[in-house]
Amino acid sequence: MAKKFPHSYEVCKCKHVTLGEIIHAIKERDATTVEDIVQLTDAGSSCKCCQCPEKDIGSEKMELYITQILNKFVG
Repeated sequence: MAKKFPHSYEVCKCKHVTLGEIIHAIKERDATTVEDIVQLTDAGSSCKCCQCPEKDIGSEKMELYITQILNKFVG
């Protein structure tokens, strides 16, 4: 995750969930897995393209995935 993203960056386009909301779920609500993020924020619950590169079926790839965010903050 070399590029800096603002907290207002929309990670999940389907559910309009921002990076800030995902970080809040990790730091304040103890999310440690993609499933936790889905449960707490609804991000990644529709098409699942934002979960990880392997699930990104779009012709234009996402810039940031939930797994990358988790790896940065959880380990």
